[in-house]
Amino acid sequence: MTQSLTQSPPAVAPAPSVSTRRPAAVLAVILLGQFMAVLDASIVNVAIPNIRTSLHASGSALQLIVSGYVIAYAVLLVTGARLGDRFGQRTVFGAGLAVFTVASLACGLAWGSGALIVFRFLQGVGAAVMVPQIMTLIQRTFTGAARTRALSAYAAVISGGMVVGQIVGGLIVNADIAGSGWRGVFLVNVPIGLVLLVVVPKVLPAPTVRIDRKLDLAGLGVLTASVLALVLPLVLGHEQDWPLWTRIALGAAVVGFIGFAVVERWVHRTGGEPLFADRVLRAPGLVLTAATLLLVMATFSGWMFVMAIHLQTTLHYSALHAGLICLPNGLTFGIASMNWARIPARFHRAMIPGGLALGAATMVVMGLLLRDGRGMGVLELTVFGIMGIGFGLAFSPLMARATSKVPFELAADASGILVTNVQLGVVVGIASFGSVFLTLAGSTALSAAHAVGVTAVAEGVAVLIAAGLAAAAVRR
Repeated sequence: MTQSLTQSPPAVAPAPSVSTRRPAAVLAVILLGQFMAVLDASIVNVAIPNIRTSLHASGSALQLIVSGYVIAYAVLLVTGARLGDRFGQRTVFGAGLAVFTVASLACGLAWGSGALIVFRFLQGVGAAVMVPQIMTLIQRTFTGAARTRALSAYAAVISGGMVVGQIVGGLIVNADIAGSGWRGVFLVNVPIGLVLLVVVPKVLPAPTVRIDRKLDLAGLGVLTASVLALVLPLVLGHEQDWPLWTRIALGAAVVGFIGFAVVERWVHRTGGEPLFADRVLRAPGLVLTAATLLLVMATFSGWMFVMAIHLQTTLHYSALHAGLICLPNGLTFGIASMNWARIPARFHRAMIPGGLALGAATMVVMGLLLRDGRGMGVLELTVFGIMGIGFGLAFSPLMARATSKVPFELAADASGILVTNVQLGVVVGIASFGSVFLTLAGSTALSAAHAVGVTAVAEGVAVLIAAGLAAAAVRR
């Protein structure tokens, strides 16, 4: 528990309060930073075939290039939120943005798959420092209906950015500006990051600093080790025919996550501030919401990873063609995410699990349509668009409902927990569903198409489980 209800207010360094004079400008700047971070979790998907050819990367290396970024992003998010409270959101946002921009340049200049994996990890560190400040600034800058609209835009950027990333990535790879090829998907961040670094001190509100915030380094160490123990065998196991070490690592991951819970209790008892604080976790529906978001993002990110490989490798679509395939899904997701509040409030409780059920059904249908090796026609694109509606009607309102129940002073920790689960979902989805696809996909187009079908059905089942969790969460 970060603070007892009977304790005095936290020590706060003198600083101006959060300004609401320029809320639109604040939202535009922080959401552009969020968009960059989300974009880099997906933009690389469409460049995977080119990276494989250029750097002679293995399937496992490709998964690590995609998920290495998200691993660092996921496990450091709560710590990033604490740093924002301790040193001020504007200061820490700018620092994370600087690391992200420099790491993007390094990724664009990488000379091999190993170097690219390392630089992607550093990119994730920058994103983890930058991104938690965004939710906190929204919570502290907007109230009432304005906060609902801001959170809807935030949620649309988080998931819609994944789809847009596929399209932008295709455009950049196809354009091949100055012979940059796949490197352009990273280099595009550099000019945007530099502009934001100039604008941030002028637009974001002066920092409010909580000098009493403590970092949970013990919990961070155990969580990082546990995530790596889970992800690495899932990524590397299929290429190595699942040797003994992969099974040991998976068992160690289970022990590690149990140990993480024990460490968190110890940190709480000794007067520290656990990464996942009791008081935050007791917010109505927060734990169930976090679990739902993890499953939703695992299936969605896993599907995008599989589709990127299938469309370009199996169906021989160009990078741009493969990216444009995602356009119907991105458009419908964005429209649903931004307009769900227009639906009468009495339907909201059923809308969230209903949207996920629709997403699950369309995912299974997509798998059944593509399992025989057919391309993406009008029917397939229509189903893909309906899938976006389902996820859009669930993701944004679920995030808004969860954060609306969190006390103001715990906004940073709550946002860190929720976004950590979103990003862990991306890691788990790419590692697990990506491994299922790569294990089943043989050397023929038909076997690869069959692998897509099996993976889609498995993901549909996972989304149905998420719908059940969501139904329980909204009842809370």
